Amino acid sequence: MNYTISSRFFTCFISAVLLLSACKSDPKEKKEEETITEAETPKVVQVVTKSMEFNVPDTIPSGWNTFVYKNLSTEPHFILLDKYPEGVNIENAKTEVVPAFDKGMELIMEGKNDEAMEAFGTLPAWFSEIVFSGGTGLISPNKTAVTTVKLEPGYYIMECYVRMPDGSFHSSMGMVKELIVTPDDSGMAPPEADLQIDLGSESGISWTGKPEAGKNIIRVNYTDQIVHENFVGHDLNLVAMAPDADLQALEAWINWATPEGLMSATLPEGFTFLGGTNDSPAGSSQYFEVELEPGQYVLISEVPNATSKGMLQTFQVGDEQ
Repeated sequence: MNYTISSRFFTCFISAVLLLSACKSDPKEKKEEETITEAETPKVVQVVTKSMEFNVPDTIPSGWNTFVYKNLSTEPHFILLDKYPEGVNIENAKTEVVPAFDKGMELIMEGKNDEAMEAFGTLPAWFSEIVFSGGTGLISPNKTAVTTVKLEPGYYIMECYVRMPDGSFHSSMGMVKELIVTPDDSGMAPPEADLQIDLGSESGISWTGKPEAGKNIIRVNYTDQIVHENFVGHDLNLVAMAPDADLQALEAWINWATPEGLMSATLPEGFTFLGGTNDSPAGSSQYFEVELEPGQYVLISEVPNATSKGMLQTFQVGDEQ
């Protein structure tokens, strides 16, 4: 909001009058109470999507940041944070990266996989220098993902490449947003985790602890990171699963590099995405928070053949465990 100096003065004056004329509470006691409340309120980066955009501040501090991502659109989305090499920016992404992926996907949908690989081969040399630095897992419409990530200072692109019903990437529809991470440290510490997951290409998904009904804060340790057959690293997505849902259909859908992969219109029924953590370097850790109700759940990475790689697991919360 843009307030004038006079309106600010008037607001402060009225506030002072109300404070002095309030009930007989001790002003000092009230001030101490407000200070404690403010200190205990966690600092978060609010992100909102209503259609094909990220509403988010342009700059955030480095260090630990908690992203609270509200998906108010009709499509599933995620946040992936790409740390770009020096001298490259969002305009380079729009002119050099997006067209290569659009052409490659067009050819995949036509069944021309060899030609698609040639299209992906036109990506600029600097593309291999991008550091994929975390973010949220997939989140269904009208759901909220909460993920805590540690970020180095630099220039980032926030993106989502879920696909529209016509096969277009969300990133091609406008879901790319530049984000400056400043040298100023957030001063935040990571949350205290209730349980831990180790995720790696060799060991797959392994648990320490057990999820329970209610609020869970989960730490995800990336024991390694590789580029899989679909050109992305492994991530972790938490999914609520209906009793009659087709798990094999979900595994096939999660791979974007197929004609119907990661396309909102082809998402199999019975699955609700609840967030998680996105592609992150080896040795890094991220945290995500989720409220679990009794029922069946899936942890899955966005990789081809997740089951054979140990990157698809189901678990039960509630009486049937």
